[in-house]
Amino acid sequence: MAATLSLVLLCALAVLAFASKTERPVQVPCESGQYTTSGECCKQCPPGEGVVKTCGDSQTVCAQCLDSETFSENYSHTEQCRPCTQCTGLMRLETPCTDSNDAVCACNYNFYFNVMSGQCQPCTVCPIGKGVYSHCEHNHDTVCEECVDDTFSDRESSLEPCLPCTICDEETETEVSVCSPNSDSVCHNPNLPTDITSTSDMGPSPPSFTNYFLPDGSESPLPGGETTTSSAGSPRFLGHGFNENLIPIYCSILAAVVVGLVAYIVFKRWNSCKQNKQAANNRAATNNQMVTPEGEKLHSDSGISVDSQSLQEQQQQQQQQQAQTEIQAQPSHSHTQEQIVVRVDGGSQPDSPPPEV
Repeated sequence: MAATLSLVLLCALAVLAFASKTERPVQVPCESGQYTTSGECCKQCPPGEGVVKTCGDSQTVCAQCLDSETFSENYSHTEQCRPCTQCTGLMRLETPCTDSNDAVCACNYNFYFNVMSGQCQPCTVCPIGKGVYSHCEHNHDTVCEECVDDTFSDRESSLEPCLPCTICDEETETEVSVCSPNSDSVCHNPNLPTDITSTSDMGPSPPSFTNYFLPDGSESPLPGGETTTSSAGSPRFLGHGFNENLIPIYCSILAAVVVGLVAYIVFKRWNSCKQNKQAANNRAATNNQMVTPEGEKLHSDSGISVDSQSLQEQQQQQQQQQAQTEIQAQPSHSHTQEQIVVRVDGGSQPDSPPPEV
């Protein structure tokens, strides 16, 4: 019985212990590893943002970095935005700076960065007899190799590798010089002509400006008595004086063209002003010759224009004549009536006939 009770108690304790474990909250790990005074995990600023106020009494405060000026590459709760690297001296900009990445500088071309000295140094030039095995780059110098196995290099270079030697044709050519690390092989074909006809046997040739360069130390007369003397290694242009003589001619032609254009423009303006003035005079003369409707009346039968004032005078004269005719007609009419009365009464007939009305 006692053993049964003890077993039951052990089972109960085990159940209680398991229940207590399952009720505990799961703790999330803090990535920054630092907490605020209130127990909150400090926030980390992402790349491109820097810390303005560190975590402590309050939470972390972040701010955006300025592109091409400052940057922040990592998640951090303490790192601020850092200034971008400036490429100076023999360094050139290879990758520009962003808000989340610093600028990448590299040595100028034909230079490499020496890790030992921490400076840019000129690339090594392979001497004659050696060719370039690996070209010079930012992080390492030129690597040269000996020219072997029918290869050669006859010049100093930091770019050219060893070149293969020329192989002479066994049927038509003979090898004059054997290929070496410093020079190529020389082949000769006896069937090809080697003599070149001298120009002195062809007679004098007319002077021409096609021969632009003169041999070293020679002189050549130019127009105006000028001469050119070519020094060693610096050929001179034969037509130099000729071109100088053409410059004034070109300037004169250009000046004549400009003067002609100016004269043409002045003439066109003067002609336009003259035409405008003549048109204005014609309009004024036309206005003076025009007759107003009040001072002109067209005759209906003959089509002759008669001044209205003269018509009025003629009308007045006709009215006056009609008035005088009526005045003269009134007494004669009364006299006729008297004569008629007399005849009716038996009077004598007048000697003169009555006036015509």
